[in-house]
Amino acid sequence: MSAENTLPDSLTELLRATGAALRIFDMGRRISKLPLERFRRIEDSQLPYPTPFQHQAWLAVLIWNPKQRDENAVWFLRLPLDEQGLVAPAARDDLVKRLIQNVINSRSGQPDEDALKDNPYSFTPEQSRMAAFHALAAREMKAPASPHYERAQAWFKGQLGLDEWPSLAYQGLADVIMRLDQEGNEQALCERLPDMPAAVLETLCPLLEHQQPSGRLHQALLELLHPALTEDNGNRVAALCRALSNGPDELAKQQWVSEVLASKHATQAEVITVIATRCESALLEPRVLSRFLEQLARGEAGQTGFSRILAELMFMPVHRALLLQAFRNPERSEALSQAIGEMFGQTFEAPTSH
Repeated sequence: MSAENTLPDSLTELLRATGAALRIFDMGRRISKLPLERFRRIEDSQLPYPTPFQHQAWLAVLIWNPKQRDENAVWFLRLPLDEQGLVAPAARDDLVKRLIQNVINSRSGQPDEDALKDNPYSFTPEQSRMAAFHALAAREMKAPASPHYERAQAWFKGQLGLDEWPSLAYQGLADVIMRLDQEGNEQALCERLPDMPAAVLETLCPLLEHQQPSGRLHQALLELLHPALTEDNGNRVAALCRALSNGPDELAKQQWVSEVLASKHATQAEVITVIATRCESALLEPRVLSRFLEQLARGEAGQTGFSRILAELMFMPVHRALLLQAFRNPERSEALSQAIGEMFGQTFEAPTSH
Protein backbone atom coordinates (compact mmCIF):
# COMPACT_ATOMS: atom_id res chain seq x y z
CA MET A 1 0.00 0.00 0.00
CA SER A 2 2.82 2.38 0.92
CA ALA A 3 4.55 1.72 -2.43
CA GLU A 4 1.25 2.47 -4.15
CA ASN A 5 1.06 5.82 -2.37
CA THR A 6 4.48 6.87 -3.66
CA LEU A 7 3.41 6.54 -7.28
CA PRO A 8 3.03 9.88 -9.11
CA ASP A 9 -0.55 11.09 -9.26
CA SER A 10 -0.13 13.64 -12.06
CA LEU A 11 1.56 13.89 -15.44
CA THR A 12 3.92 16.56 -14.15
CA GLU A 13 5.00 14.39 -11.21
CA LEU A 14 5.38 11.32 -13.41
CA LEU A 15 7.70 13.11 -15.82
CA ARG A 16 9.65 14.86 -13.09
CA ALA A 17 10.19 11.49 -11.38
CA THR A 18 11.95 10.17 -14.50
CA GLY A 19 14.29 13.18 -14.60
CA ALA A 20 12.81 14.33 -17.90
CA ALA A 21 12.47 17.99 -18.87
CA LEU A 22 9.20 18.99 -20.48
CA ARG A 23 7.26 21.69 -22.26
CA ILE A 24 3.52 21.74 -22.73
CA PHE A 25 1.65 23.03 -25.77
CA ASP A 26 -2.03 23.74 -26.07
CA MET A 27 -3.25 21.97 -29.23
CA GLY A 28 -6.92 23.02 -28.91
CA ARG A 29 -8.20 25.76 -31.18
CA ARG A 30 -4.67 26.86 -32.07
CA ILE A 31 -1.18 25.77 -31.08
CA SER A 32 0.49 27.80 -28.35
CA LYS A 33 2.81 27.33 -25.39
CA LEU A 34 1.15 26.50 -22.09
CA PRO A 35 3.24 27.61 -19.07
CA LEU A 36 4.07 24.67 -16.84
CA GLU A 37 2.59 26.26 -13.71
CA ARG A 38 -0.71 26.90 -15.51
CA PHE A 39 -0.71 23.35 -16.85
CA ARG A 40 -0.25 21.99 -13.32
CA ARG A 41 -3.31 23.90 -12.18
CA ILE A 42 -5.32 22.73 -15.21
CA GLU A 43 -4.21 19.16 -14.59
CA ASP A 44 -5.27 19.44 -10.93
CA SER A 45 -8.72 20.72 -12.00
CA GLN A 46 -8.03 24.10 -10.35
CA LEU A 47 -8.25 26.08 -13.61
CA PRO A 48 -10.49 25.50 -16.64
CA TYR A 49 -8.71 24.50 -19.83
CA PRO A 50 -8.60 27.77 -21.85
CA THR A 51 -9.53 26.55 -25.34
CA PRO A 52 -11.90 23.56 -25.13
CA PHE A 53 -12.60 21.86 -28.43
CA GLN A 54 -15.15 19.07 -28.77
CA HIS A 55 -15.43 19.17 -24.94
CA GLN A 56 -11.83 18.04 -24.53
CA ALA A 57 -8.40 19.42 -23.65
CA TRP A 58 -5.90 18.82 -26.47
CA LEU A 59 -2.25 18.85 -25.43
CA ALA A 60 1.23 18.11 -26.70
CA VAL A 61 3.85 17.18 -24.11
CA LEU A 62 7.40 17.59 -25.39
CA ILE A 63 9.77 15.49 -23.29
CA TRP A 64 13.56 15.39 -23.46
CA ASN A 65 16.60 14.24 -21.53
CA PRO A 66 18.46 17.35 -20.31
CA LYS A 67 21.79 15.55 -20.83
CA GLN A 68 20.92 14.50 -24.40
CA ARG A 69 18.57 17.12 -25.80
CA ASP A 70 18.34 15.42 -29.18
CA GLU A 71 16.64 12.46 -27.50
CA ASN A 72 13.10 13.68 -27.24
CA ALA A 73 9.58 12.33 -27.42
CA VAL A 74 6.16 13.90 -27.93
CA TRP A 75 2.93 12.78 -26.32
CA PHE A 76 -0.25 14.05 -27.94
CA LEU A 77 -2.98 13.72 -25.33
CA ARG A 78 -6.65 14.62 -25.07
CA LEU A 79 -8.58 14.66 -21.83
CA PRO A 80 -12.34 14.99 -21.32
CA LEU A 81 -13.60 18.12 -19.56
CA ASP A 82 -16.56 18.59 -17.26
CA GLU A 83 -19.24 21.26 -17.74
CA GLN A 84 -17.04 23.89 -16.09
CA GLY A 85 -14.22 23.13 -18.53
CA LEU A 86 -12.16 21.40 -15.83
CA VAL A 87 -10.17 18.25 -16.52
CA ALA A 88 -12.11 15.21 -15.32
CA PRO A 89 -9.98 13.80 -12.42
CA ALA A 90 -10.97 10.18 -13.10
CA ALA A 91 -9.73 10.43 -16.70
CA ARG A 92 -6.47 12.10 -15.60
CA ASP A 93 -5.86 9.39 -13.00
CA ASP A 94 -6.57 6.66 -15.54
CA LEU A 95 -4.18 8.25 -18.04
CA VAL A 96 -1.38 8.54 -15.45
CA LYS A 97 -1.82 4.90 -14.34
CA ARG A 98 -1.61 3.69 -17.94
CA LEU A 99 1.51 5.78 -18.59
CA ILE A 100 3.22 4.59 -15.40
CA GLN A 101 2.53 0.96 -16.32
CA ASN A 102 3.88 1.42 -19.84
CA VAL A 103 6.99 3.27 -18.63
CA ILE A 104 7.66 0.51 -16.07
CA ASN A 105 7.20 -2.17 -18.75
CA SER A 106 9.30 -0.41 -21.39
CA ARG A 107 12.85 -1.54 -22.10
CA SER A 108 14.28 1.91 -21.48
CA GLY A 109 12.25 2.70 -18.37
CA GLN A 110 11.92 6.20 -19.84
CA PRO A 111 8.82 8.17 -20.97
CA ASP A 112 9.23 7.56 -24.69
CA GLU A 113 6.54 7.47 -27.38
CA ASP A 114 5.97 3.74 -26.75
CA ALA A 115 4.39 4.73 -23.44
CA LEU A 116 1.30 5.80 -25.42
CA LYS A 117 0.77 2.34 -26.90
CA ASP A 118 -2.93 1.37 -26.83
CA ASN A 119 -3.72 4.56 -24.92
CA PRO A 120 -7.30 5.82 -25.44
CA TYR A 121 -6.23 9.36 -24.53
CA SER A 122 -3.67 9.73 -27.33
CA PHE A 123 -4.35 11.25 -30.74
CA THR A 124 -2.48 12.03 -33.94
CA PRO A 125 -2.75 15.64 -35.20
CA GLU A 126 -3.65 16.22 -38.84
CA GLN A 127 -0.80 17.02 -41.22
CA SER A 128 -1.01 20.82 -41.07
CA ARG A 129 -1.08 20.85 -37.27
CA MET A 130 1.75 18.34 -37.02
CA ALA A 131 3.91 20.50 -39.29
CA ALA A 132 3.06 23.64 -37.30
CA PHE A 133 3.82 21.86 -34.03
CA HIS A 134 7.20 20.54 -35.23
CA ALA A 135 8.13 24.01 -36.50
CA LEU A 136 7.12 25.68 -33.22
CA ALA A 137 8.74 23.00 -31.04
CA ALA A 138 12.04 23.27 -32.96
CA ARG A 139 12.01 27.01 -32.44
CA GLU A 140 11.21 26.68 -28.73
CA MET A 141 14.03 24.16 -28.30
CA LYS A 142 16.40 26.51 -30.18
CA ALA A 143 16.90 23.70 -32.68
CA PRO A 144 17.42 24.32 -36.40
CA ALA A 145 14.42 24.38 -38.72
CA SER A 146 13.78 21.45 -41.03
CA PRO A 147 15.91 20.92 -44.17
CA HIS A 148 12.97 22.33 -46.20
CA TYR A 149 13.15 25.76 -44.56
CA GLU A 150 15.76 27.39 -46.78
CA ARG A 151 13.99 26.60 -50.06
CA ALA A 152 10.66 27.89 -48.75
CA GLN A 153 12.38 31.02 -47.45
CA ALA A 154 14.06 31.56 -50.83
CA TRP A 155 10.65 31.38 -52.54
CA PHE A 156 9.13 33.97 -50.20
CA LYS A 157 12.10 36.27 -50.78
CA GLY A 158 11.70 36.11 -54.55
CA GLN A 159 14.90 34.13 -55.10
CA LEU A 160 12.80 31.43 -56.79
CA GLY A 161 10.12 32.03 -59.40
CA LEU A 162 6.52 32.43 -58.30
CA ASP A 163 5.60 29.35 -60.37
CA GLU A 164 8.04 27.16 -58.43
CA TRP A 165 5.69 26.92 -55.44
CA PRO A 166 4.73 23.25 -56.13
CA SER A 167 8.31 22.29 -55.21
CA LEU A 168 7.94 23.67 -51.66
CA ALA A 169 7.50 21.22 -48.79
CA TYR A 170 4.68 21.87 -46.35
CA GLN A 171 7.11 21.60 -43.43
CA GLY A 172 9.24 24.32 -44.98
CA LEU A 173 6.22 26.65 -45.17
CA ALA A 174 5.44 25.90 -41.52
CA ASP A 175 9.04 26.71 -40.55
CA VAL A 176 8.87 30.11 -42.28
CA ILE A 177 5.57 31.00 -40.60
CA MET A 178 6.79 29.98 -37.14
CA ARG A 179 9.90 32.14 -37.64
CA LEU A 180 8.23 35.26 -39.03
CA ASP A 181 10.26 37.50 -36.72
CA GLN A 182 13.56 36.11 -37.99
CA GLU A 183 15.68 36.83 -41.09
CA GLY A 184 13.18 39.20 -42.71
CA ASN A 185 10.58 36.45 -43.14
CA GLU A 186 7.57 38.62 -42.28
CA GLN A 187 8.56 41.36 -44.72
CA ALA A 188 9.07 38.74 -47.44
CA LEU A 189 5.63 37.24 -46.73
CA CYS A 190 3.91 40.65 -46.84
CA GLU A 191 5.56 41.46 -50.17
CA ARG A 192 4.60 38.05 -51.62
CA LEU A 193 0.95 38.12 -50.47
CA PRO A 194 -0.59 40.30 -53.24
CA ASP A 195 0.68 37.98 -56.02
CA MET A 196 0.52 34.72 -54.08
CA PRO A 197 -1.14 31.82 -55.93
CA ALA A 198 -4.48 30.89 -54.34
CA ALA A 199 -3.31 27.36 -53.57
CA VAL A 200 -0.35 28.64 -51.54
CA LEU A 201 -2.40 31.26 -49.71
CA GLU A 202 -5.05 28.73 -48.68
CA THR A 203 -2.27 26.40 -47.50
CA LEU A 204 -0.54 29.12 -45.46
CA CYS A 205 -3.61 30.48 -43.67
CA PRO A 206 -4.12 27.49 -41.33
CA LEU A 207 -0.46 27.92 -40.31
CA LEU A 208 -0.86 31.66 -39.73
CA GLU A 209 -3.67 31.10 -37.22
CA HIS A 210 -1.04 29.89 -34.73
CA GLN A 211 0.85 33.19 -34.97
CA GLN A 212 -0.16 36.62 -33.71
CA PRO A 213 0.14 38.87 -36.78
CA SER A 214 1.95 42.17 -36.52
CA GLY A 215 0.14 45.35 -37.57
CA ARG A 216 1.76 45.20 -40.97
CA LEU A 217 0.83 41.57 -41.66
CA HIS A 218 -2.68 42.10 -40.29
CA GLN A 219 -3.19 44.98 -42.74
CA ALA A 220 -1.80 42.97 -45.67
CA LEU A 221 -4.24 40.13 -44.91
CA LEU A 222 -7.18 42.55 -44.55
CA GLU A 223 -6.34 43.95 -47.98
CA LEU A 224 -6.89 40.45 -49.36
CA LEU A 225 -10.03 39.79 -47.31
CA HIS A 226 -12.01 42.86 -48.36
CA PRO A 227 -12.11 42.09 -52.13
CA ALA A 228 -12.60 38.38 -51.39
CA LEU A 229 -15.92 39.20 -49.66
CA THR A 230 -17.42 40.28 -52.99
CA GLU A 231 -15.98 37.34 -54.98
CA ASP A 232 -17.36 33.80 -55.20
CA ASN A 233 -14.57 31.91 -53.44
CA GLY A 234 -15.82 31.04 -49.95
CA ASN A 235 -12.74 28.91 -49.28
CA ARG A 236 -10.53 31.98 -49.65
CA VAL A 237 -12.70 33.95 -47.21
CA ALA A 238 -12.63 31.13 -44.63
CA ALA A 239 -8.85 30.76 -45.03
CA LEU A 240 -8.21 34.50 -44.55
CA CYS A 241 -10.45 34.52 -41.46
CA ARG A 242 -8.23 31.81 -39.99
CA ALA A 243 -5.07 33.79 -40.81
CA LEU A 244 -6.47 36.93 -39.15
CA SER A 245 -8.06 35.20 -36.18
CA ASN A 246 -5.17 35.51 -33.72
CA GLY A 247 -4.89 39.28 -34.02
CA PRO A 248 -4.54 41.02 -30.64
CA ASP A 249 -6.83 43.99 -31.41
CA GLU A 250 -10.32 42.86 -30.39
CA LEU A 251 -12.09 45.94 -31.76
CA ALA A 252 -10.45 45.41 -35.15
CA LYS A 253 -11.45 41.74 -35.02
CA GLN A 254 -15.06 42.61 -34.25
CA GLN A 255 -15.02 44.99 -37.21
CA TRP A 256 -13.78 42.55 -39.85
CA VAL A 257 -15.84 39.66 -38.45
CA SER A 258 -18.92 41.91 -38.75
CA GLU A 259 -18.00 42.60 -42.39
CA VAL A 260 -17.71 38.86 -43.07
CA LEU A 261 -21.08 38.25 -41.38
CA ALA A 262 -22.64 40.97 -43.58
CA SER A 263 -21.26 39.36 -46.75
CA LYS A 264 -22.76 36.74 -49.04
CA HIS A 265 -20.32 34.19 -47.58
CA ALA A 266 -21.71 34.39 -44.04
CA THR A 267 -24.10 31.46 -44.44
CA GLN A 268 -21.45 29.13 -45.88
CA ALA A 269 -20.65 26.28 -43.52
CA GLU A 270 -16.87 26.64 -43.61
CA VAL A 271 -16.94 30.42 -43.06
CA ILE A 272 -19.39 30.35 -40.13
CA THR A 273 -17.49 27.44 -38.55
CA VAL A 274 -14.19 29.34 -38.70
CA ILE A 275 -15.81 32.35 -37.03
CA ALA A 276 -17.22 30.11 -34.28
CA THR A 277 -14.05 28.12 -33.63
CA ARG A 278 -11.24 30.62 -34.35
CA CYS A 279 -12.79 34.07 -33.89
CA GLU A 280 -14.91 33.23 -30.85
CA SER A 281 -13.60 36.24 -28.87
CA ALA A 282 -15.33 38.58 -31.36
CA LEU A 283 -18.63 36.95 -30.40
CA LEU A 284 -18.30 38.38 -26.88
CA GLU A 285 -19.63 41.63 -28.41
CA PRO A 286 -23.44 41.19 -28.29
CA ARG A 287 -24.09 42.90 -31.66
CA VAL A 288 -21.58 40.64 -33.41
CA LEU A 289 -23.06 37.61 -31.64
CA SER A 290 -26.59 38.58 -32.70
CA ARG A 291 -25.59 38.84 -36.36
CA PHE A 292 -23.66 35.57 -36.12
CA LEU A 293 -26.70 33.74 -34.71
CA GLU A 294 -28.99 35.06 -37.43
CA GLN A 295 -26.62 33.93 -40.18
CA LEU A 296 -26.04 30.57 -38.50
CA ALA A 297 -29.79 29.96 -38.32
CA ARG A 298 -30.07 30.57 -42.08
CA GLY A 299 -26.84 28.79 -42.90
CA GLU A 300 -25.99 26.00 -45.28
CA ALA A 301 -24.95 23.83 -42.32
CA GLY A 302 -28.64 23.42 -41.47
CA GLN A 303 -30.08 22.53 -38.09
CA THR A 304 -27.35 19.95 -37.40
CA GLY A 305 -24.64 22.57 -37.95
CA PHE A 306 -26.53 25.14 -35.87
CA SER A 307 -26.84 22.76 -32.91
CA ARG A 308 -23.25 21.48 -33.10
CA ILE A 309 -21.66 24.91 -33.36
CA LEU A 310 -23.71 26.32 -30.50
CA ALA A 311 -23.08 23.27 -28.30
CA GLU A 312 -19.35 23.96 -28.77
CA LEU A 313 -19.69 27.66 -27.94
CA MET A 314 -21.92 27.00 -24.94
CA PHE A 315 -19.15 24.88 -23.42
CA MET A 316 -17.32 28.15 -22.63
CA PRO A 317 -18.98 29.78 -19.60
CA VAL A 318 -18.92 33.44 -20.76
CA HIS A 319 -20.18 32.53 -24.23
CA ARG A 320 -22.89 30.38 -22.68
CA ALA A 321 -24.22 33.28 -20.62
CA LEU A 322 -24.22 35.61 -23.64
CA LEU A 323 -25.89 33.01 -25.85
CA LEU A 324 -28.69 32.40 -23.37
CA GLN A 325 -29.20 36.15 -23.19
CA ALA A 326 -29.30 36.40 -27.01
CA PHE A 327 -31.81 33.53 -27.21
CA ARG A 328 -34.16 35.64 -25.08
CA ASN A 329 -33.95 38.67 -27.34
CA PRO A 330 -37.56 39.46 -28.33
CA GLU A 331 -36.29 40.92 -31.64
CA ARG A 332 -34.77 37.64 -32.82
CA SER A 333 -36.00 36.47 -36.23
CA GLU A 334 -38.47 33.68 -36.83
CA ALA A 335 -35.69 31.60 -38.42
CA LEU A 336 -33.54 31.94 -35.30
CA SER A 337 -36.47 31.23 -32.96
CA GLN A 338 -37.24 28.07 -34.91
CA ALA A 339 -33.60 26.89 -34.88
CA ILE A 340 -33.37 27.47 -31.12
CA GLY A 341 -36.65 25.57 -30.63
CA GLU A 342 -35.32 22.65 -32.68
CA MET A 343 -32.09 22.58 -30.69
CA PHE A 344 -33.63 22.67 -27.23
CA GLY A 345 -37.04 21.21 -27.97
CA GLN A 346 -40.05 23.44 -28.44
CA THR A 347 -40.24 23.92 -24.68
CA PHE A 348 -37.42 26.52 -24.76
CA GLU A 349 -39.43 29.65 -24.00
CA ALA A 350 -37.40 32.55 -22.81
CA PRO A 351 -38.63 34.66 -19.92
CA THR A 352 -39.24 38.18 -21.20
CA SER A 353 -37.91 39.93 -18.10
CA HIS A 354 -35.53 39.22 -15.20
